[in-house]
Amino acid sequence: MSVSSEKMSPLELRATIGLAGVYGLRMFGLFIILPVFAFYAEDLPGGDNYTLVGVALGAYGLTQAILQIPFGWLSDRIGRKPVIYLGLILFAVGSLVAAVAVDIYWVIIGRVIQGAGAISAAVMALAADLTREEHRTKAMATIGMTIGMVFAISLAIAPALNQWIGVPGIFVLTGILAVLAMLVVKQIIPDPQISRFHSDTEVAAIRFRDVLHDGELLRLNYGIFALHATLMALWLVVPLTLREAGMEANDHWQIYLPVLLLSVVCIIPAIIYAEKKAKLKPVFIAAIAILLLGQILLAITADSITATAIALWVFFTAFNLLEASLPSLISKIAPVGAKGTAIGIYSSTQFLGAFAGASIGGYLFGNFGSQSLYSFCGLLLAVWLVLAITMKTPAAVRSKMYSVQAMDLGQSKELSRRLAELPGVYEALVMVNEEVVYLKVDMQGFDETSVIKLLEEGVK
Repeated sequence: MSVSSEKMSPLELRATIGLAGVYGLRMFGLFIILPVFAFYAEDLPGGDNYTLVGVALGAYGLTQAILQIPFGWLSDRIGRKPVIYLGLILFAVGSLVAAVAVDIYWVIIGRVIQGAGAISAAVMALAADLTREEHRTKAMATIGMTIGMVFAISLAIAPALNQWIGVPGIFVLTGILAVLAMLVVKQIIPDPQISRFHSDTEVAAIRFRDVLHDGELLRLNYGIFALHATLMALWLVVPLTLREAGMEANDHWQIYLPVLLLSVVCIIPAIIYAEKKAKLKPVFIAAIAILLLGQILLAITADSITATAIALWVFFTAFNLLEASLPSLISKIAPVGAKGTAIGIYSSTQFLGAFAGASIGGYLFGNFGSQSLYSFCGLLLAVWLVLAITMKTPAAVRSKMYSVQAMDLGQSKELSRRLAELPGVYEALVMVNEEVVYLKVDMQGFDETSVIKLLEEGVK
């Protein structure tokens, strides 16, 4: 084994930035309509049925949840880039179908096709192919941060875009962005020299049972389901609430932009405190409680623009903190050899939550009013709070990866055992087919030098 440079190579940087851009362009197309769709639906045939409006808003989540893992497996067979091209083509087609829709049903069809372009797993697998083990976490974090940035930007500019080109124009724009993303894949992102399975980023069918029977992971999966169900349900009522309180739809960015920027500033100290002081569980529980508080405030402040803005700030501060904390918890809790499977199931559950929240929220809002929608979301979050309070305190560990030379199964088992005995190492697993060792380590007592020395001895 050789110790690699601490810096990413130019190829790794290009791949990371390019893939973050592709993922960001696609997510922009999904996020951009959230603040304006409720207004657009009012003028569509069938748009007076809020159940259908909710289904249209969240339909992408259903096909995304169903197809994300299969698309990842398909990328193992036919290659990462062909699957990404296929997904982006489907997304572009779905965007154009939604753009020319003559009623709410055709919008639903377009959103279903958009979601069928489920490239998330293939993008992550390609990122793993193009980055060395010691830089993979940075690559994944860059992609994750891009999603957060795109979410904030899309909410801020959606009202202005709606004023200029309308929702059909926004759908056309997202289709164009999907085509541009294909050009990025072709021209900027390198082709991998070797494409192989990566346990830290991909789903392994043989690991399903382990992940689905882990009570702690199930709690987190419920959490991401509830978080995104609540988020999507809110977009059915919050824009209408602001308008009814006297704010023109095209001015809503004046609320969304400062709320989101301020929420991001507020979560940075909490994230640092949680990681540095090993207080992830208390911070996590507090964030869920604050999210529930924000939900309650939204339900009781509908008549005031200022009070609704404050409620949104409370809500999105907690939302962004939880969105950042949940993947970290998954990594800490999942077995080292099943991290990719745990993340894949978690991500699919997230999209399923988006569909369920929008659909159920639309039904409740249309038939029983906004308070029933808020009560539904409040119940989801209250259950999550109980589950979080009763969860085990996660170990203060981080994931580490190292490349190893080829060895047989017996040697890999012996090396795994010896690595697990080193100070600060919680778990160790050598994957022969990947030529990688995965570790969970306590950074306080971890001595990387001893690991590197043992790995060099283990492959002689």
